[in-house]
Amino acid sequence: MKNDRIYKMIFASVYPHYVAKAEKKGRTKEELDTIIYWLTAYDQKTLQKQIDKKVTFETFFDEAPQLNPNVSKITGVICGYRVEEIEDPLMKKIRYLDKLVDELAKGKAIEKILRK
Repeated sequence: MKNDRIYKMIFASVYPHYVAKAEKKGRTKEELDTIIYWLTAYDQKTLQKQIDKKVTFETFFDEAPQLNPNVSKITGVICGYRVEEIEDPLMKKIRYLDKLVDELAKGKAIEKILRK
């Protein structure tokens, strides 16, 4: 299954790609981390712990303290799918993160990314 492969990917192996994507577009690692904190309720210490433990995306989201209650405001297309139409709960969370990283890389203001 394609989804199973994504779920088993190590978050720490993808995180540097998120950082590179943001930095290539003039954004910072700190801004990326702010987005991740907003989405998952991780903080600097707990995010770093997940990276150090080399957890899968599945574990990363399973152990997230709380998904932000405003995630339903994240809409649009990512990887050819409308985020709001994805039925699989874990895939939806992964695509929420992808969508937020894309918005950061496209220069969207942090306040708008965080749905404030």
